[in-house]
Amino acid sequence: MKFSGPLESQRLSFLLEMAISREAQMWKVYVPKTPTDQDAAISPAQRDEVIQWLAKLKTQFHLYPETLALAISLLDRFLATVKARPKYLRCIAVSCFFLAAKTIEEDEKIPVLKVLARDSLCGCSPAEILRMERIVLDKLNWDLHTATPLDFLHLFHAIAVNVRPQLLAGLPRMSPSQHVAVLSRQLLQCMACYQLLQFKGSMMALAIISLEVEKLIPDWLALTIELLQKTEMDSSQLIHCRELVARHLSPLQASLPPNAVYVYSPLKHTLVACHRGAFNFQPSSVSGPSRGTAAGLYQRLTAPTGCKHASTKRKVEEMEVDDFYDGIKRLYNEDSAPEAVGMETGASGCSTDLARQEGSVSPCPPLQAVSVM
Repeated sequence: MKFSGPLESQRLSFLLEMAISREAQMWKVYVPKTPTDQDAAISPAQRDEVIQWLAKLKTQFHLYPETLALAISLLDRFLATVKARPKYLRCIAVSCFFLAAKTIEEDEKIPVLKVLARDSLCGCSPAEILRMERIVLDKLNWDLHTATPLDFLHLFHAIAVNVRPQLLAGLPRMSPSQHVAVLSRQLLQCMACYQLLQFKGSMMALAIISLEVEKLIPDWLALTIELLQKTEMDSSQLIHCRELVARHLSPLQASLPPNAVYVYSPLKHTLVACHRGAFNFQPSSVSGPSRGTAAGLYQRLTAPTGCKHASTKRKVEEMEVDDFYDGIKRLYNEDSAPEAVGMETGASGCSTDLARQEGSVSPCPPLQAVSVM
């Protein structure tokens, strides 16, 4: 699809407005349950575990990412309404998965119920899945139409490509659908993290888009603010969501202790603008961010993965995006995919600035976490 012209921009804005309105009606704040009896309620860890199991079912039955996203949304809506026991969790999850498949997939792609019950190893019979399906429908008022985080990711990505045609200039071998496929994989990983349930799906999707565009274009902050204004979100919540999303997607940051303090030793040559976390590093001092202002937003809205190493790039190159690409390419009306997909998202953020430095020494100084008593 061609993202050009005022009519296309108006259509995307209208779709985004409708999705946000729908989300406001359906979304509820997630309240984690910490019961004393482990069999009394479903814990956040059990919720994340069953979503990872659904992700394996999605791959096993070759279904679209949209099916998995809708299944997760239905499961979270049901668990927010009903206090269910852990022994019924897999039956609830596979019922939501079956409902999502019948809503999203073509008829020939919908799994046969007997095959689904047998191959999924859910521990329940087809009749039990059908009974649980009816319970889920009753509790959700037979309303399965909801804007999932993946829907918002598609809309934000389309708007970003529309207003910034040069967005993917640094990724010449990657089409828009292939690029959004990589982001879709990241989003589905975030949807399996209960800590991110405190944010709406639209905010989670915008956080992923913001972290990505920061690595691609210099005026990423202006684009983030523009998308933020379209959604009328709270900037402070977006900042917090960005930090949690980046921490969840980065194995390096996930392994660091909370409230880690970094020791910085300035180098002799000029330091490029590669910020980490919530700090704005200067050669002589470190100043904290301020909330509520454009300067504070700039200091805080900085990707923790601004400068990536070669190992991270290789990991991105090894990501499997074929299953996402098959489900997304119709959004962009792309007839065929290139044989080789170059995943260069990791190097685009700092490659331009690094090329300007003299010598082969990286201008990003090593940062080491130290414990504070």
